[in-house]
Amino acid sequence: MHPTSVPTWAVGDVTVHRIDEILLPPTTGPWLLPDATPTVVAGQDWLRPHFADEEGILHIHSHSFAFALGELRILVDTGIGNGKERANAAWHDLNTDYLRCLTDAGFPPESIDLVILTHLHADHVGWNTRAMNGQWVPTFPNARYVTSRTEREFWAGYEMEEARAQMFRDSVLPVEEAGLFDLVDVPAEGVEVAPDLRLLPTPGHTPGHVAVELAAHGRTALITGDCIHHPVQLAHPAIGACVDIDPEQSEASRRALLGSLADTDTLVLGTHFAPPTAGRVVSHGGGYRLSPVPADRH
Repeated sequence: MHPTSVPTWAVGDVTVHRIDEILLPPTTGPWLLPDATPTVVAGQDWLRPHFADEEGILHIHSHSFAFALGELRILVDTGIGNGKERANAAWHDLNTDYLRCLTDAGFPPESIDLVILTHLHADHVGWNTRAMNGQWVPTFPNARYVTSRTEREFWAGYEMEEARAQMFRDSVLPVEEAGLFDLVDVPAEGVEVAPDLRLLPTPGHTPGHVAVELAAHGRTALITGDCIHHPVQLAHPAIGACVDIDPEQSEASRRALLGSLADTDTLVLGTHFAPPTAGRVVSHGGGYRLSPVPADRH
């Protein structure tokens, strides 16, 4: 990938880069968001062509966001990862150019100071580690890996199936063993983890899920994580993911977040939103829609 192809958005004086991993297969939508039926999707013509096709099949991506705040170089979520043993065939044993994309954007792995994990699911922690000499080692050896204390403690007490246990063995435990994990208490009002960078509690998908708010020179952006998987949930906030730990709480978090974003200038960056990926939440027909903000090319 040539550097000019890296999509970016300006938030004040900060440039946010989208680091692409993969387009997930068409079967992802019906599995992940089963209530987002083709009929429901067809009822929102603004979803086409970017976020859904003419048959009502959702477009869903895997990517991260990288940006610099002053001297601090930050990565939000780390995708699926390469060479990982996964039960989900779409995530299993990938071989993508993710690290090259990250480097092309100007963020080689050794330069990252802070990795923020919105939650500890396999498609958000995979590049925490990479294979080296037959072992999984931290991909970002100079970074603090930050997540919610509630999130980590929930999974510590969870009776994991083998697939999830494998994910923790290859993508979480090596970071902890290296002393790079940093658990943060996230109160209801959120918490600042760096100047102009806040974690906002958005529980439900997982108990400690957070969204990430960036403020710079009077401009604000919000990275959704999996509080919102797809723009169809703006029109229908009751649509939840099949893997939500607490579906009612997930819906409540989504409604509260959308209500706070609606008709504001905040740039919303969807962690799984297909290109154009970013936009502003606009009131629409008793719900909301996404008004896309196309990327620049860095």
